[in-house]
Amino acid sequence: MDLTMLLATVTEETGRAAELLNVGEVKKDFWDLISTLDWRFALLMISVGVVYMLYGWRIFRVLVVISFGFIGLFLGILAGEKLSTSPNAVIWGGLAGMILFAIVSIPLMKWCVSVLGALAGGIVTGGLWIALGLSQVYLPAGFIVGFIAGGLISFILLKVSVMLFTSLGGSLILVSGMLALLHQYETQVTTPPTGHIHNLVTLHDWFLPLVLILPTVIGMIIQNKFIKQSPNWEI
Repeated sequence: MDLTMLLATVTEETGRAAELLNVGEVKKDFWDLISTLDWRFALLMISVGVVYMLYGWRIFRVLVVISFGFIGLFLGILAGEKLSTSPNAVIWGGLAGMILFAIVSIPLMKWCVSVLGALAGGIVTGGLWIALGLSQVYLPAGFIVGFIAGGLISFILLKVSVMLFTSLGGSLILVSGMLALLHQYETQVTTPPTGHIHNLVTLHDWFLPLVLILPTVIGMIIQNKFIKQSPNWEI
């Protein structure tokens, strides 16, 4: 296969992947989630997000097991839906996948950290792709670039991978809680009610990547300082 055919194949497959990924639908689902959050749960999310983002490096082993448990749950549900039409198959498939992935992640901790770091890198570059207004047809290509870069960094500096995925995860939880609180403030406290948060989330492609990536960078910087002050900390 020559270079022209290879590029054509990559372009075709990227286009197919883009058809499955609708950024507008993702934003709508995200908004539906945060707009229905209770304010007490939103405050809890902010607290958890701050700890996750700044001190995730101390509890990263637990976070890796939990993360892979959720990945196994998702894959198990998909497998149950494909293999059987019974609702019990979906439930048992999800439970089996969650338990299996959680158990496997313990002896393969460093590899699992690398996978999570690669996924985090892909999310960051995909978010930058959207924020810069680049063609969403090739958004999967932007994700793949970050995924590969995050994976390579993980094999060179595993601590960077830990800081990346914990900061990104904490940032997502923190931002979700803050946006939920701001939305409730707008709709229940201000007179007349406003919809600025809704418009920012749903109408501006740059907003969510920006408010997600900036705390991630800040979290990584702070975590790096904390890690330097703990010379005995090892992965």
